[in-house]
Amino acid sequence: MDGLREIYTRLKKMIIFILAFYVIGWGFTSYQEVFAGLIIGTLFGIYNMWILVRRMEKFDRAVAEGSKVRSLGTALRFASGVAAVAIAILFAEHIHLVSTVIGLMVPYALLLTERIVYHVKHH
Repeated sequence: MDGLREIYTRLKKMIIFILAFYVIGWGFTSYQEVFAGLIIGTLFGIYNMWILVRRMEKFDRAVAEGSKVRSLGTALRFASGVAAVAIAILFAEHIHLVSTVIGLMVPYALLLTERIVYHVKHH
């Protein structure tokens, strides 16, 4: 099975293509608010994944060393999600709230899909 860092690197590549699609959608359609929400949400979502990967690596090191295990950063990721929604509410005329929340979940949906594809190919 792939390491957490390799999985995160693949996810970042996929997210870059998705963000490029969102930018094209924002620039060439009349749904600019929706695509702006997806962009903001996805950026905060990948930030949350980065936090999770970083904390999981620290968690693995702490377990290997036998030291005390700290939090996995749930509060920080939650605060990041709240910040994305706060930005969407603050700029409600330019950013669609529901698409921001959907964008927050895009990296997790990609992670789930990527892992399912990996297991189907290798088992």
